[in-house]
Amino acid sequence: MYDARMRMLVTICACGLLASCSSAPLSPARGGDYDLVLANGRIVDGTGAPWFRGDVGIRGDRIAAVGVLSAAKAARRIDVQGRMVAPGFIDLLGQSELYLMIDNRVESKIRQGITTEITGEGGSAAPLNDEMLAELKPFLDRYKLRADWTDLAGYFRRVRETGSTINLGTFVGAASIRGLVLGLGDVQPGPEQLAAMERATARAMEQGALGVSSALIYPPGSYARTPELIALARVAARYGGVYASHIRGEADRVLEALDEAIAIGREAGIPVEVWHLKVAGRNNWGRMKELVARIERARSEGVDLSANMYPYEAARNGLVANIPEWAQAGGTDAMLARFHDPAQRARIKAGLWHGGLGEEVPEGILLVSALNPALKKYMGKRLSEAAREMGKPPDEALLDLVEGDRGNVEVVRFVMNEDDVQLGLRQPWVALGVDEPGQALDGPFKGELVHPRGFGAAPRNCWDGTRAT
Repeated sequence: MYDARMRMLVTICACGLLASCSSAPLSPARGGDYDLVLANGRIVDGTGAPWFRGDVGIRGDRIAAVGVLSAAKAARRIDVQGRMVAPGFIDLLGQSELYLMIDNRVESKIRQGITTEITGEGGSAAPLNDEMLAELKPFLDRYKLRADWTDLAGYFRRVRETGSTINLGTFVGAASIRGLVLGLGDVQPGPEQLAAMERATARAMEQGALGVSSALIYPPGSYARTPELIALARVAARYGGVYASHIRGEADRVLEALDEAIAIGREAGIPVEVWHLKVAGRNNWGRMKELVARIERARSEGVDLSANMYPYEAARNGLVANIPEWAQAGGTDAMLARFHDPAQRARIKAGLWHGGLGEEVPEGILLVSALNPALKKYMGKRLSEAAREMGKPPDEALLDLVEGDRGNVEVVRFVMNEDDVQLGLRQPWVALGVDEPGQALDGPFKGELVHPRGFGAAPRNCWDGTRAT
C-alpha cells in the first residue's frame, strides 16, 4: 500500500484538475514534526490561485501544513526546488474498477500524479446479475477474479478489503440498470419495467453512486431512448447526482448526440458531463469548433455542462465496436450465432467500417490486447497486417478475431485530428479523463499493450501557455 508520500507527488507540471488543500502561503507552520516535508517547491494548491513558493508538510496520510517549514522537524525532507508540487490529480474517467482488484497498486495512475479516479462508463461494476456475469466470465477467468458482489454496497466493500493506492468513485451505468431489468436485448421498457429501473438507480445512488452514466454507442446501452435516460437522470438528480455520457455519436451525428445530452440535463434538472469529448472520422475533422460553440451556448442558457478529454488523437475501445448494434443484441452468444448465418454475416460485413467513430479503414486500427493466448501474436499489429497473416480479407479477419476472443480484443483507433484535440483541451470547462484502466508493467498485466494515455495523459495534458504538450 502506498502511503501519503506517494499521494502527494512532485510533478513537473500542474494541470487544471487538482483537489484543494488548506494553505497559508509563506506563513510559519505550527504543530510539531512531520513524516515528510517537500521543501522549496512551487505550490499549486488547486484553488485557482497562482502558484507560490513554499513547503508542504505531511503527517500520516494527511497534508498537515503548507507554508514555511524550514524550522520544522521531519523524518524525511526532500528539496523539490524547480518543481511544481500539487495535490493528486483527478481522473474523471478511469476504467480501473475491476483492474484495481487484480493489482491494487494501480501504478500507471499514481506515477502520473493521479490519486482519485471516477469510473463507471455506461456499464458499471454493479449492479450485476448472472447474465452480466456470464459476459464478464472470460476476463474474470483470465485474471482469476471472483465477482462476489451484486450491488454497489458489495462492490465498495470488496474494494475496501482489496485496498487501493487511489481513491475511487463510480457512476451507476444506465446499461447495467438496463441489463438488470431488461436483459441484453434491443427492447424498450414498459411502465413497470421503467419503474424497476428507477428503483435500481435510486438504490445505487443510496449506496454511493455519483450519478447515472450512459455509453450510447455500445450495446445494450445504445438501445436506450432519450425518455428512458431522462427518467433515470431525474432519479440521480434527486440525490444530487450528475448525468455523465459517452454520447450517442462522435462522428457524423456528434452535434445531434450532444443535443441529446443537453436535453437530458435540461429535462432532468441535472449537471451533465460529456466523457472524452471528440470529433471522430476524417470527414469530421475541424468540427470541434462547432461542439465548443454548442456547449458554450448551452452553458449560457443555464445548462450545467462540462466535459473531459484525453490529450491524444487516437481512441481505444473493443474491436467488437465495429459490429453493428443490431448484431450485438442479446449478448455475445447471440452475436456469434449471427456470424454463422450466411445472410446475417453478409449484412454485418457491410456495416463494419462506419460506426460510432466514423469511417474507418483496417490500416487505422491497431490491435493491442486479447484474452485468448492464441491471438497474442497479432497484438501490436494493424488489422490490415493481421488479416494478411491470417490469409483473409480484413472484414473476415475482424469477425474471426471478435469470435476468437468472445468480443474481448481491444484496439487503438486513429480517428481524430490533433488540432481538434488541442482546441478542446483549451476550454475552461474541459478537464482530464484518462479513459484507461490503471496497471503496471510487471505483475498480472505484464506484457499487455496499452494506449499511451494510460501512463502519459496527465503529463501530456500540461500547458506551455498555448497548447497541451
